[in-house]
Amino acid sequence: MYNKKSLDENDVINVFGMTTKEHYGIQTVEKVAKSLEKGGHSVKIIEGGMNIIENMKDFMPRVVSGERPGMVFNMAYGIQGQNRYTHVPAMLEMLGIPYTGSGPETHAVVQDKVMTKIVLQKNNLPTPGFWVFTSSDDTFDDLIFPVIVKPKMESTSMGMEVVDNWDDLHKAVAKQIEIFSQEILVEQFIPGREFAVGLLGNGNNIEILPIVEMDLNGDPNRIQTITDKKETPVDKICPAQLTEEQTEEIKRISLTAFKKLGLNDFTRVDFRMSKDGHFYVLELNSMASLGVTGSYYTAAKTAGYTYDSLINKMLDVAALRYFGESHKHDESADNIESQPLRSVVRSHVRSHALSNEALLEQFVNVNSSVTNLEDVNKLGSMVTARLSNLGFTVREHHEFDVGNMLYFTNHDSEENDVLLLCHTDTWYANQDFTPFYKIGNKLYGSGIAESKGGLITMLSALKALRFARKLKKIKCGILIITDDSLGGRYSKQLVHDTAKISKNIIELKWGLENGGISTSCSGVSRYHIDLTHIRRPDETIKDVVPDMCKKIIAWKKVSEDHNDARITVSEFRAITSFGRSPEHGQLSLESRYSTQTQGQRFDLELHRIAKKKDKTKLDIHISKLATRDPVEKSENITKLYELIEKIAKNADIKVQPVHRYATSGLCNVLQDLPMVGSMGPIGSDYRTPNEHILKDSLIDRSVLLALVLNKLSSMEK
Repeated sequence: MYNKKSLDENDVINVFGMTTKEHYGIQTVEKVAKSLEKGGHSVKIIEGGMNIIENMKDFMPRVVSGERPGMVFNMAYGIQGQNRYTHVPAMLEMLGIPYTGSGPETHAVVQDKVMTKIVLQKNNLPTPGFWVFTSSDDTFDDLIFPVIVKPKMESTSMGMEVVDNWDDLHKAVAKQIEIFSQEILVEQFIPGREFAVGLLGNGNNIEILPIVEMDLNGDPNRIQTITDKKETPVDKICPAQLTEEQTEEIKRISLTAFKKLGLNDFTRVDFRMSKDGHFYVLELNSMASLGVTGSYYTAAKTAGYTYDSLINKMLDVAALRYFGESHKHDESADNIESQPLRSVVRSHVRSHALSNEALLEQFVNVNSSVTNLEDVNKLGSMVTARLSNLGFTVREHHEFDVGNMLYFTNHDSEENDVLLLCHTDTWYANQDFTPFYKIGNKLYGSGIAESKGGLITMLSALKALRFARKLKKIKCGILIITDDSLGGRYSKQLVHDTAKISKNIIELKWGLENGGISTSCSGVSRYHIDLTHIRRPDETIKDVVPDMCKKIIAWKKVSEDHNDARITVSEFRAITSFGRSPEHGQLSLESRYSTQTQGQRFDLELHRIAKKKDKTKLDIHISKLATRDPVEKSENITKLYELIEKIAKNADIKVQPVHRYATSGLCNVLQDLPMVGSMGPIGSDYRTPNEHILKDSLIDRSVLLALVLNKLSSMEK
């Protein structure tokens, strides 16, 4: 969890008070995330704004449901207002979510330099004398120059200035009050050397890292301003050249300060040493920087840590504090060959998240409506180019009424270990097309859930497997059809024939909420119904619409008592006149059912209601336009799902078996084979203007697909 530099409407309701000047760059945040993934953890990056609860609730385990707790690796400096370090920890405390680092009460004291100095003084720990200015007009009889001026609630050397007379002091205080809107700490300046001491651990198991000295080039009056740290950071000497007695003294002071101030897990203590060899604590940083050029990492590196092992050690000490146990990681995490595959895959997928999102935007903005043959084939060409780069060859099946079907393989065998089934066409007519856009964690656009998110999931998983040197070992087939919106009217035989030479089949439509993977899906029959009101020439004109509605209600009642089926009307229009022509109506009706037997019963019942003689005097003609058989749960499907569920659990990815009402190419497999659907990203509202997927699910589903492909391949060896 971190805070980005710029504010938007997803961070706060109002901009109010002092905004934080401290931020981690996204590169550092990603570096920490990759380190945790190399340690075997599943990671989600979340901005620490007002939506953290929504962004965490579907990712974090729920202890109240018996799941093992997750943790937040806290890198959030806060957004605005007072005591900004405390805001995210306080919210996490409220939610009952463990996190790394100190609690809100400690952050509140340590971020306030004046409170820190009071605690230090009360515990007989050396710190320079100080005075607190509430206005530039304040005066103190005991003030001794030179002094250093700094805002009392900021860190990273913000606003620091050394002055040696009252005029300059009043000017410096006035300027800082205007900039920082807070009281100003004026502290006795200590000419001499400057040091930083990093601590890592808790209780009786606190590691004091090698001491770092800032190389001031022999100038005892030099300080590091925020500009110096960002633009021209001083060199660091580690370990610092100190006597054994000096080393023990600075360690003793650091450890005592850490404990007396109630810090957790890690901190950095900053010192000045006077010319006569006395140490003075300047401040403690409860959110010590994890930048690779910072003094904390410099000390850890000298102690023998890699960046990856340091980050995972920080998580370990927090886990020990909460649970009495750590989540041990592989110390050889820097070597791809020695890492768990899930860590390698997740790290690769995450590192390409932005480029995958950009590619998804390109896919969505191609209006591949089933009627737009040119754009359907254009999208197919875009996918072909990327699969060719991954070592796949393509066989085109030309269709003139719809786009060309594409079958890819990366092997010469007669049988696929796995067949991935997806499509490029979408249901949307041109007037209904919605281009790509995003709001928070949701990505929107026509076909993004039905087809295009699944294409990105597939490409991302395959690229990660190639990076992990696993792709060539997997006999993978990919079938991309172009008539899914038409119920597979043209691809039915091709799907059937390709499935026959595949040991497992995975379909890549959108995943359902809470990780749903479909182990069964409805069949569908689509009907066009004409209704005409027959009347004699001498009969008075009658409003036909109520009679039509009575029939519609009767048809809908056919599925009323079935939780796993539904009959819906997708279009209804009536044409009436005051002339001699009969009143007429048309409607499109869909029957969705879980078993073939159920579908046959529905079909008979629909026709029976149509033929039933009643007072409506309607002449009804039913035409069945398209049919897709249901996918019924079987032993083979159950076994494949259970394998996926086990893989997902080991990778900390939530899944659950669901029945999906939407049909797919799986309906045309027509055989009892191991197959599942809905392995694309988590999505919703398909075939509406609000069709969307969850951005973070692209990572989880790509990782899951990659691990499943690898497992299914290795099982066959």
